Amino acid sequence: MKKCVILAAVLFSGILSAQEGKPELETVGNKVKATYYYNNGKIQQEGFFKDGKLDGVWVSYDERGNKTVEGEYTEGLKTGKWMFFNEKNLTEVAYADSKVSSVKNIQKNAVANRN
Repeated sequence: MKKCVILAAVLFSGILSAQEGKPELETVGNKVKATYYYNNGKIQQEGFFKDGKLDGVWVSYDERGNKTVEGEYTEGLKTGKWMFFNEKNLTEVAYADSKVSSVKNIQKNAVANRN
């Protein structure tokens, strides 16, 4: 499972460089917010750049608009806890300097029962 999560994380990073369409860009303070769209008009992913590097929260969605990944970059490096969502599970991956430091799988119904 850890290999699948790592692969998903790598693919998420690759999406940023493989975009065919140009992003919608907006200046927000000292950062630039980029929003990428699917052909159907729904948001594919959105996040921030600072000084040309990924910086801040990035969120990715599937073509139906469901959140699939949420994580944070600091000066181009993955940091902190990233959340990977699918229909059955929620996977929490902790990063330090863009390297996976831990992986934790959480069943969605367990999360719903806590709320």
